[in-house]
Amino acid sequence: MSQSHLGHRHRVVIIGSGFGGLFAAKALKRADVEITLISRINHHLFQPLLYQVATGILSEGEIAPPTRDVLRRQKNVRVLLGDVTRIDVDSHQVHSTAAGIETTTGYDSLIVAAGADNSYFGHHEFATYAPGLKSIDDAMTLRARIFGAFEAAELEPDPERRAAWMQFVVVGAGPTGVEMAGQLTEVARRTLTNNFRSIDPADAKVILVDAADAVLGSFGHRLSVKTVDQLQRLGVEVWLNSMVTKVDETGIEVRDRHDHTSRIQSRCVVWAAGVQASGLGRQLGEQTGTDVDKAGRLSVRNDLTLPGHPEIFVVGDMINLKGYPGVAQVAIQGGKYAAEQIERRLQSREPKGEFHYFDKGSMATISRFRAVASIGNLRFFGFFAWLLWLGVHIMYLIGFKNRASTLFHWAVSFLGDARSQRSGVLQQAEVRPGVTGGEATQGRSGPAAQSTAEGVDGAEPVDGRPG
Repeated sequence: MSQSHLGHRHRVVIIGSGFGGLFAAKALKRADVEITLISRINHHLFQPLLYQVATGILSEGEIAPPTRDVLRRQKNVRVLLGDVTRIDVDSHQVHSTAAGIETTTGYDSLIVAAGADNSYFGHHEFATYAPGLKSIDDAMTLRARIFGAFEAAELEPDPERRAAWMQFVVVGAGPTGVEMAGQLTEVARRTLTNNFRSIDPADAKVILVDAADAVLGSFGHRLSVKTVDQLQRLGVEVWLNSMVTKVDETGIEVRDRHDHTSRIQSRCVVWAAGVQASGLGRQLGEQTGTDVDKAGRLSVRNDLTLPGHPEIFVVGDMINLKGYPGVAQVAIQGGKYAAEQIERRLQSREPKGEFHYFDKGSMATISRFRAVASIGNLRFFGFFAWLLWLGVHIMYLIGFKNRASTLFHWAVSFLGDARSQRSGVLQQAEVRPGVTGGEATQGRSGPAAQSTAEGVDGAEPVDGRPG
């Protein structure tokens, strides 16, 4: 076991390399502190564009720069690879493990930004056949399954079995689900044109399923209706008020509000229906007496600290505060706020007031040149919203090279038909016993999703996208 420390200055440990963790570390760049950032992955993942990795537009490196590289010029930061297994709040220590090496890291201040993982609302067995979209592994698996489905359809002589390979299901009609459904239709109708001889990829069907009664419900009725209309124009079937009750190798079963059960045959199901906060939340709740909700989120104080533990800040997807959504901007603003509070304490200054989230809006693409945007009281749809979406996502990508490369691939994909990132291997497409996300698997001692729901609620309360 190794003991990790840099010296005798104030020690700040940050758990997680997502938006909250990374922006907290950068905000402490000029502070007289020793920062140790611990993450089970070696990169900062720009999760809002994972669906473009899964559908062949972008490579994984363009949205996941190495954390060490991002922070290489910040001399007061040390980056450690490690799966955090335990936080000891009494001894102020974080225990992590990687490559069979156990590490103990002491802290004076702790920022927990471990994120969230896919939630199957108590149906953990769904993960085997319906991967979510929370990690690079998820995206690569889905890419292999999506393009592999067309390959299998080309080989399959039986019409009924071939139809199952050519039918794609997306569960969850939040931003991620809508974006994935739109891109699947473009893959079939544009990208794969003239690629096959026994099948016509344009015959593929895409079905978007949600237990809720609206698509993009948080965007308001007007944009929701427009989104459904645009999806249907693309050829997407939209099944609302449809609760998923079963997922297996050959498809899903759904139950409508009249208790009627239907089966959809599909060999490629994408899960975009919900999330569960990191298991570290329940650990901290047990040790500090802090309330934890069904999604694993902690009821933090208004300054993002835990009751009785002003040295522990929790940010991002792991907090239950004032109904704030689990989007990237909440994590970014929370990370910066926690960093400023720590710096104020060290300078013996008055603490900043309570944390307030400034909502910068929400956006989602539907297809090439079509998007929706909700910014304050303003609502945008179509090409202008798509330009807004383009600008915001480029701005939040880390690194000039990634921005330039992403713009190039967008030009190739959106102005033309090509998608250069279509490669996949058979092992990636094969069924896995389960799917894990990014940071949120840290501290997990049991199943991620703890829900009393009988079926699947299609809501997407935490999306991880920039507002």
